Amino acid sequence: MSDLFHRKDPSTRRLAAIDSVVVIGLGRFGRSLALELVASGTEVLGIDCDGRLVQELSTELTHCVQADSTSEDALRQLGVQEFDRAVVAIGSHIEASLLTASLLKTLGVGQVWAKAISEAHGRILEQLGISHVVYPEHEMGRRVAHLVKGRMLDFIQFEPDYAMVKTLPPEGLLGIPLSESRIRRQHGVTVVGVKKPDQAFTHATGETVLEEGDTIIISGVPRAVERYSELR
Repeated sequence: MSDLFHRKDPSTRRLAAIDSVVVIGLGRFGRSLALELVASGTEVLGIDCDGRLVQELSTELTHCVQADSTSEDALRQLGVQEFDRAVVAIGSHIEASLLTASLLKTLGVGQVWAKAISEAHGRILEQLGISHVVYPEHEMGRRVAHLVKGRMLDFIQFEPDYAMVKTLPPEGLLGIPLSESRIRRQHGVTVVGVKKPDQAFTHATGETVLEEGDTIIISGVPRAVERYSELR
């Protein structure tokens, strides 16, 4: 077993490693998030009330425990109060999500992310003091909708007025330096990255000349990047 926890003394109290994260709720979202964290080198304590899920992930996460996250005693026994970061990935059981998030704040966990399945759910989480509320199903639906409707290869919206799109350059952008293309003035977007065939993405500059077969990343307000990605 990994040393996710470091004993401070012979008692049962455990101290979390500085860069470790608690993920509570190991359904599809929590499982995916926890495994990605582990793959990136982060130590993860996974908690779920479902013993089957815990058993499935017991060899993949740093530490995995079956416990009731709505019980303050259970969380204290696991040393959750020693973590700086936690994710409440409980979605379908809103009451459990809210109670767990509230307990994490009570225990003094500094940074808490929580999954919300509706705007009302998200508002209550924010009222509890959770500053990082995520809507994975909603965000994925919006992202796929953007991909379905045009030539975009990928779409990420960071703020209501700022998005980035991976797409193919239109014919009018080929063969000239970006500084001469007037793309920002005419279309309100900026080419920030370019990928040549069989090469990695690189930062685009004013001297960059695009060719057929290239892939680009453009940034700007969502409507502008959407319109530009549809140009041929």
